[in-house]
Amino acid sequence: MIPHPDVFFLPAPGGEQRLCLFHAPRGTPRGRVLYLHPFAEEMNKSRRMAALACRALAEAGHAVLQLDLRGCGDSSADFGDASWADWQADVRLGLAELEARAPGDAPLWLWGLRAGCLLAAADWGRPVNHLFWQPMASGKLALQQFLRLKLAAEMAGGAGKGLMEAMKAELAAGRHVEVAGYRVGAGLAAGLEGARLAPSGTPGRVEWLEVSTREDATLTPASEQAAQAWQDAGWSLRSRIVAGPSFWASAEIELAPALIAATVEALS
Repeated sequence: MIPHPDVFFLPAPGGEQRLCLFHAPRGTPRGRVLYLHPFAEEMNKSRRMAALACRALAEAGHAVLQLDLRGCGDSSADFGDASWADWQADVRLGLAELEARAPGDAPLWLWGLRAGCLLAAADWGRPVNHLFWQPMASGKLALQQFLRLKLAAEMAGGAGKGLMEAMKAELAAGRHVEVAGYRVGAGLAAGLEGARLAPSGTPGRVEWLEVSTREDATLTPASEQAAQAWQDAGWSLRSRIVAGPSFWASAEIELAPALIAATVEALS
């Protein structure tokens, strides 16, 4: 049996803290994995799936670190105070902590879910592999989808005309907007909007996993194009679609066991 994860607060700049969970394998790690959670409420919907996958990976011999980004979960600051640059700094902080807790030459993996994949896709100054769960190819589209949550709510009440343009104007002016209970700042919105799932850094491996309830599901054209760009840049990429629900967006907490099994297999 793998023991319960080590839960701790990692010191961050400005006297802040980041909540972390470290899942240690028995023996020498065969891989080192940093999990980057999705955006806003999708993070909460995905917590159970992430916890089960972390445990499964640890049982398979991987050292896994979960980190709540600035303004998220139980980490310091308010969501509205966080910026994309803050979250990039948190990735560097998490990688350094993972390397300190699991030293050696086992491969480093950045495991992103949805918008977490956009955050992972950067040059981190060291060779890393990527595990993508249901990746979003465009940060601009991700931001639009998020803003539409408020648009849908307002339209249900008979309003909403011109709301999307008004929210974008507020963000462009450096002000906050509130969507589905989340106060979003201009620095976070601009960073997300400019993010793309594009290859960067030293080429390594990419394991691209998606879920679908359709037996004949294939990658969308946008995903196919993004995946091809990684391959063209020299990355070894494998994609696979397994059976499962959209657990990050479901009304109730749902699980996708086939995705966890495919993840362990992909990293093994």
